[in-house]
Amino acid sequence: MVSARVLLLLAASCCLGSDAAASEAALNPIRKVVNLLQSMQKKVEAEGEKEKELYEKFLCYCKTGNGDLSASISAATDKVPQVSSNIEASEGKLAQTKEDLKAAQEDRSSAKAAMKEAVALREKEAAAFQKEATELSTNIAAIRKAVTALDNGMAGSFLQTQEAQLLRSLIVGKADMLDGDRQEIAAFLSSSARSSYAPRSGEISGILKTMGEEMQKSLDEITEQENAAIKTHEELLTAKAKEVESLGKTIESKTQRIGELGVSIVQMKEDLDDTQAALLDDQQYLKDLKRSCSTKTAEWE
Repeated sequence: MVSARVLLLLAASCCLGSDAAASEAALNPIRKVVNLLQSMQKKVEAEGEKEKELYEKFLCYCKTGNGDLSASISAATDKVPQVSSNIEASEGKLAQTKEDLKAAQEDRSSAKAAMKEAVALREKEAAAFQKEATELSTNIAAIRKAVTALDNGMAGSFLQTQEAQLLRSLIVGKADMLDGDRQEIAAFLSSSARSSYAPRSGEISGILKTMGEEMQKSLDEITEQENAAIKTHEELLTAKAKEVESLGKTIESKTQRIGELGVSIVQMKEDLDDTQAALLDDQQYLKDLKRSCSTKTAEWE
């Protein structure tokens, strides 16, 4: 394209130069035209060089742009499935963490309920022990007082006491007592207050001592059981308290993890949307660039 214009100008210059040689002195205006054409020739040549330079820069841009866009498209193409996989994995972790949180919350509620139930049961057991221990202690004290009175020959004064009334009620309700023993004690408790009951006092004292020893043994046993129950209860509460504390920390960490995963998933989804959008844009731009470069190359050639 540039060469044709240059050739035309050169042809015109040659023709005018030939005429100028025939009448050099008389045709000074023609010389001016020749000079003008020569100047135009230089300008056209310069423009041609400039156009060539611009075309070469455009070709460089085509190559660079094609490479950059291709690299960007390749990176995005690889990134999309990876981000999608990460989102799926994080959503799985989120679902599992929520299940773990729910389980921890349920376990903590169960532990607290167990503590509450254990406290209620312990209070009930303690009350039952206290009632039985008080009854045994009262009966033991009454028996000891009766034994002392009999041993000291003061049975008559004892029969006027509340302890004597207590013993009367005790032997009536004591199911595991031999009938002979029951009758002996009943006879003693029913005797006159002025009587020392000397004939059988030794036998009565022995029966009462045996009853007292049995009751003391029962009191010792239930006291030992109560102490063991208290220890077990305290150990249970300590263990449950540690469990509640541990579960509380688990709940706190799981709740925090759920928040972090939720934020991460949102960010990854946004990144995925942006990457997919950029990929489509790059693919379209690369297509347009190739078409533009191809068209420009065809025009130049």
